[in-house]
Amino acid sequence: MAAAGLSSPVSPTPARRPARELLLDAAARLFYANGVTATGIDTITAEAGVAKKSLYNNFSSKADLVAAYLEARHEEWLGLYRKRLATAPTPRSQVLAVFDAYLDHANFAYQYGFRGCGLLNAAAELPAGHPGRDAVRRHKEEVQELLAGHVSPLLQGREEQVPAIAAHLAFLLEGAMARAGLEGNDGPLKDARRMAGQLLDAL
Repeated sequence: MAAAGLSSPVSPTPARRPARELLLDAAARLFYANGVTATGIDTITAEAGVAKKSLYNNFSSKADLVAAYLEARHEEWLGLYRKRLATAPTPRSQVLAVFDAYLDHANFAYQYGFRGCGLLNAAAELPAGHPGRDAVRRHKEEVQELLAGHVSPLLQGREEQVPAIAAHLAFLLEGAMARAGLEGNDGPLKDARRMAGQLLDAL
């Protein structure tokens, strides 16, 4: 029993997450599950549990929200890649860390199931010249550059081969991701990782 004059301790109410965070999380779930074009502002605000005004206080337009979504997915993948890279001591394992990061992304607990690369899915809906397509292209180019950096030590004295091998690995990875999205499981990505390992061993 509380002593006279002293109030019982009250558990603090958890702070509500910022509206921008709630909106980005809701948009990420809905854009990935249903597509960018099919997902309207009202659906996003309802999913986020915020007023429509909150969306326009944080994003100038739906296009701005789409851009933020693409950037968030890129950063999300980079986080997975860096975590894998931290336990990859050799050039071979560092190349495979890129594949493992894609596998990690494929095995997220997606609310409505795995549908492949969210960046490519979004880019496929956007018109030619759209800034979002440029953002996705830059992400894919960065992945290929990472692969080139890891392959380079395996080709000392044959540096002219690095761009072609990196492109080969990048195309293998992206093709496997597209196929995995169609099949709804990570099997093609596991196959691609195995093929990549064989290619690296042959170098």
